[in-house]
Amino acid sequence: MRLGYACINTVLRAQGIQTNRKMIKRTFQAKGIEYASELAVKNIKDLIEIIKWNHQNGCKLYRMSSNMFPWMSEYEFSDLPDYDRIKALLKGAGTLVKKYDQRLSFHPGPFTILASPKPGVVDKAIKEINQHSEIMDMLGLPVNQYAKINIHTGGTYGDKKATMQRFCDNFKRLDANAQARLVVENDDRPSMYTVADLMYIHERIGIPITFDYHHHMLNTGDMSEQDAFLLATSTWPKGITPTVHYSSSKKLYEDESAKAVAHADYIYNEINTYGRDVDVMCECKAKEQAIINYSQSFQKKSLGSELFLLY
Repeated sequence: MRLGYACINTVLRAQGIQTNRKMIKRTFQAKGIEYASELAVKNIKDLIEIIKWNHQNGCKLYRMSSNMFPWMSEYEFSDLPDYDRIKALLKGAGTLVKKYDQRLSFHPGPFTILASPKPGVVDKAIKEINQHSEIMDMLGLPVNQYAKINIHTGGTYGDKKATMQRFCDNFKRLDANAQARLVVENDDRPSMYTVADLMYIHERIGIPITFDYHHHMLNTGDMSEQDAFLLATSTWPKGITPTVHYSSSKKLYEDESAKAVAHADYIYNEINTYGRDVDVMCECKAKEQAIINYSQSFQKKSLGSELFLLY
């Protein structure tokens, strides 16, 4: 089991190193793609620093920020003034990823809705998913779910089955490389999609299901954690280690007034992978500090995540 974290490295952020520099729409309208290009270069340079930090500290799993290219749905990467430099930087970052045997992923935001009944929303989602895949292409990452692009189905729009079918139909409009990398995740609300629900999508277009422990706790679909975990991880192709998402409940462990869906800063229980080899993306607010804390608390006896704690 390898552990990873998402987007922000708190140690490096304190030094001004981050990959999610962005701007409000008004700034983008005023400064245009020239400024977007400038921010993208800075973000990619800092991605390289995070990759190096992760290697030095034994972290093999990392989720990249979808804000690396601010307002990217508003332009094509090739239109950016720094496009050639960006390609070179991403190629260099990808070389380090391969050298250090790291696994990188994306998780586009909640407004990337492939199953929306609104054509404009779907068109934007398709472009954004394709662009995430294009970044992975420039990094030289595998064209399969090892370099996953993780999304949710979206709302139910009054008909869960019809919405899932719309997801399947719109999936076929994605670029081939984006299709090869896409995975879908179970949701945290009882009105939304359980692992059992998502089997409808898997059985029709073959994409794997990312199991989220916290979401399952809030939306079980009358399945045990073990059964849902094993069903979801069974959907991954042979030869690709499944990725799962883990977080503890902030309400249960840190703040009784917090919403049930809120993620805790740290992990408070040993992660049960039910005998399966998986990569665990820890969606904890303390980011890399949470997996350092977990390794010290639980994994001294089984530290496949190889955290060296050199910080």
